[in-house]
Amino acid sequence: MSFVQEWVGWMQETALYKTRLAKTEADIQRAQALRAHLFYGKNTETALDADCFDSISNHVLIESVETGELVATFRFIFCANGQEIDKCYSAQYYDLNRLKKYRKAMIEIGRFCVCEDIQDHGLLRHAWSFLTNYVDKNNIALMFGCSSFRGTDEEKYTDAFALLKERHLAPDIWRPVAKAGEVFRFADQLKDHKPILKQASKNMPPLLRTYLTMGGWVSDHAVIDRALGTLHVFTGVEIGRIPKKRTRLLRNDVRAAV
Repeated sequence: MSFVQEWVGWMQETALYKTRLAKTEADIQRAQALRAHLFYGKNTETALDADCFDSISNHVLIESVETGELVATFRFIFCANGQEIDKCYSAQYYDLNRLKKYRKAMIEIGRFCVCEDIQDHGLLRHAWSFLTNYVDKNNIALMFGCSSFRGTDEEKYTDAFALLKERHLAPDIWRPVAKAGEVFRFADQLKDHKPILKQASKNMPPLLRTYLTMGGWVSDHAVIDRALGTLHVFTGVEIGRIPKKRTRLLRNDVRAAV
């Protein structure tokens, strides 16, 4: 039985939100429409944010229980081991040859977006509850993807990048090598910059901050993505290295939801 067949009926529901897999092409198009709106703005002529990776991804929808409105979405791609990593979105931008030696199952998480008017931090817990359940059931050892900073002006995020350089670089054995044409090599360029922690925390994207609290690590450079108007870093979270306290909280959320 495939993952989609096994999980298509799985649903996490509370008073505010429900989280489920996309079941139909219409579901996927709803996710693509939300992505287009959030990535390209209200005035975009791009009705759907669609690419070749959608067809090999599982799409997750987080909806309002009260209205049925789609308030957040993300997608993920399963890899049995590192030999399959070239099929993933991140491989367009990063040389991931070192990760090809990774022998265990992994998933790439991408296109994560939340409606701008949603200020409920509990919404992210729905996403993490879903992922925790999937990771546990499928023996996933590594989650990875691209974590984005809004805008392409690296100077706005000097302290955030300096903090990444100082505390959160990927281990040498897995560290991605620069591949994209336009990159900001923050580990080299900010090697003498000591981060102001308050400023670094303020400017760290919420999703990346969550990854870092789980022991996540990043590439030593950021890719400058002019098309999406972002800077992004390759980000990995090794499941076995997530702090035990954090793991307990995640699994408690899963138990509370089912």
